[in-house]
Order: sequence, then structure tokens, then C-alpha cells
Amino acid sequence: MHDQVKQFSIRAIEGVDLSYKRYFFDEVDFNQKLIGITGDRGIGKTTFLLQYLKELDLPHSKKLYISAEYLLISTISLFDLAEDFEKYGGEVLVIDEIHQIPDFEKHLKAMYDFLNLKVVFSGSSAIKLQHAKADLSRRALMYQFGGLSFREFLEMELNRQFSSFALEDVLQNHIDITIEITKQIKPFEYFKAYLEYGYYPFYFETKSNYLQRVNETINTTIEHDLAYIFNIEPKYLIKLKQLVALICSSKPYELNISKLAQKIEINRNTLYQYIYYLKRGKVFNILHHQAKGDNIFVKPAKIYLANTNLAFAYCSSPEIGTIREIFFVNQMQNYLLLSKNRSFLDDQLLATKKGDFLVKNRYTFEIGGKNKSFEQIADIPNSFVVADDIEVGVGNKVPLWLFGFLY
Repeated sequence: MHDQVKQFSIRAIEGVDLSYKRYFFDEVDFNQKLIGITGDRGIGKTTFLLQYLKELDLPHSKKLYISAEYLLISTISLFDLAEDFEKYGGEVLVIDEIHQIPDFEKHLKAMYDFLNLKVVFSGSSAIKLQHAKADLSRRALMYQFGGLSFREFLEMELNRQFSSFALEDVLQNHIDITIEITKQIKPFEYFKAYLEYGYYPFYFETKSNYLQRVNETINTTIEHDLAYIFNIEPKYLIKLKQLVALICSSKPYELNISKLAQKIEINRNTLYQYIYYLKRGKVFNILHHQAKGDNIFVKPAKIYLANTNLAFAYCSSPEIGTIREIFFVNQMQNYLLLSKNRSFLDDQLLATKKGDFLVKNRYTFEIGGKNKSFEQIADIPNSFVVADDIEVGVGNKVPLWLFGFLY
């Protein structure tokens, strides 16, 4: 094995900070032989993988971290490297950003079938790795993770721990839960900050140029990940960026597919494809009125930017109603990933004509400010108003910020 690869691994592992560990650690079954971690860029996958390796009670000769973004890796056969590592006693191999390696699925299958080696791999591109899951059959256990919840942001900001709560617990016991939390902190002292810059962990590294880094993260997702995976010609990438900007300035309930297509000068089918690409790149969250299967040429009911920080990075003054809905959808999506065997969630969180959202085909939610009434959902069982600007709720009126404690 190349000495440079070993040295790169040692430096990376030794350089990682163990002071804060994300919820990933509570979800991953590390007893599996082949594990895949997906999620959008910037959410802390690399830190998680390095923390995992650093905490392993193994010498560096038996654990190895490689990144597909490390130029030297492009000159080495992935399977040959793994085989060489195992031959000299290697036990755990971590491969970061694996979707950038051509035919990585074949290499992973060969490692699983022929080597006595535990392999953990990650990728920022959920769609590429989701296709890989099909190719890898039952070999790989796949996980999808999201950025910081409001709870995690508070833990990092305040250096203290808070419990997370299942959705049913929040809905049934929100008054008791919020009373206990508000004894410790004032949520609204931090909630606006979280909405603006609390989703990506790198905020705590570079606070001064955070929004610039958010823009760079999305540009890299579009220009590198999506362009590579979907073979998008460089001259068309500007269309995807224009689409992001247009969605940022539009209200979800005023979605007009024909006007969107006209504004960026593409046809409807191409627009649907671009929306799909941006969803898979975790730039958009897309909701339909009913589960649609694999058909991408179905008009979405609502399109949101994937998290509230993107809205503040791309829009000069995002509309507060849209921000509330983005927050709810984002935190709920990330929570549902934990209870849905890490598959996509087209049937778990839907738009609904009575109210705003239907979750698990059971709970209806209407999002609004503190004076939001039950008028639109009064006759619907298991319906809730999710209200901003209230610390503690009452009855079926639940504080919006509390949905940031789902994971």
C-alpha cells in the first residue's frame, strides 16, 4: 500500500475532535460487514467516520481512512488497495465520498465477497448510492442522515445535552416536555439563529463566512455531484442554479410549473428532471398529495429548499411562512428517515389540501403563527396546529420549535 495513503489516514484520524458526536452514532449498527452512509454535503459525515475510527481500539495498521477526493486515490484500484490492506492485517476500511469512484459498486461487492474486512463507505449523493444499494443486493446496510436538528444545534452552542423525543411523544406530551425544556433555556433566544445558520455543523468552525460556505456547498453539489451522476453538460448547470433561486423566491402554494419552465427556458419534462435531480442532491424537498412511486413526471404539490439556511443564503428576505414550513418539513423528513429503514419518504410526508401536511397517513398538521386557528382542520381527527412564537402549547396546539427535538 502507498505510504502516502497511510500517512493521510493517520493525520485525518488523529486530527478529528471527539468533543461532540452527532445522532448518527445511536443509529448505525457497526456489527455489519458493509455499511453505507448517505446525506447531503456539509452535514458532518466525514467527521462521523473519523470519530468512529479514532474511537476504535485498534492500531492504525488495522484501520484505514481514504477519501475519493484525495487525488492519489484516483490512480489506485479500490479493490487492490483494500486487498493489500487486508493482506497486512487490516480490519476496518472507511471510504469517504465513494460515489466519485467509477464502478465503486463492483469494488464493494468484491470486498464483501472475497475479503475478511469491515467496510464503511459514505457519499453525498443519495441517488448514486441508492442505485448502488440495488446492485449490492443484501450486502450493504444503508443509512441516510440529515444536518443538525435544533436540539443538536443547542447542544453544540451551549455545550450541554438535551433529550430527543419521538413524534407521538411530542404530540401527546408536548406541554410537559416544553415546560421541562424551558426551565433550562429560552428557546427563542436561539431559534432564529438556528433557522439562519444552525443546520450545517461547519458553522462552528467558520462563523464569519458561513453563508458563503453554504453557497459553495450547494454549488459543489450541483457542479460536481449532480453533473457527474446525471451527465449534465456544464452549459445547463446554470439552469439548475436559476431554478434554486426561483424556488427560493416563490411561495410553495403558488407553484406554477409552466411559468417556472418558461423563466429558465426549458420544457416541462426537463424541468421535472431538474427538480428530481435537486431533490436527490438534497437541495430541494418535494411533496406530493399522494405517494407517486418512481414517476418523476408528476407535478409536485409543493417544492421547498431542503433547509432554512439555504433560504437565508439564497434569498435576501425569505418569507416567514415559508421558513416555518421549510423547518417543519426538514426536521420531520430527517426524523422519519430513522423509522423508515433509511428509504425515501414519498409516502410518509405528504402535502394535503385540508391543512398543510399529512404524516404517516395519520397526523394532519397546519403550520402558522401564534394566532393560527383550527378552522381549516377542525373536523379532521389527529390534527394539530403547529404554531411559531409560542413557548408552550395547549391541547392540540404544539410549538413549532419543539419539532427540532425529534432527533
